[in-house]
Amino acid sequence: MIGPLPHAATAEEIVAGSYPYDRYLYINVQLVPGRPMDPFVKEYLRLVLSREGQGAIAAEAHGYLPLSTREVAEELAKLQD
Repeated sequence: MIGPLPHAATAEEIVAGSYPYDRYLYINVQLVPGRPMDPFVKEYLRLVLSREGQGAIAAEAHGYLPLSTREVAEELAKLQD
């Protein structure tokens, strides 16, 4: 039998990484080996990771939280040429 579910998470618990049931929203990009990422796709991902993009995500009614500064930096580093 599964035990009781934990309490509803607070934003602080999720940001701190102490709530065990948080999850990410993934965006998958299909790349062609040996070819650079489509510039339009790259700019779209930069928009999603920007302060404005993260603010739009946080404004949704579904309880999404923006990425931390560290997480945004890690993802932006993946877009560097």
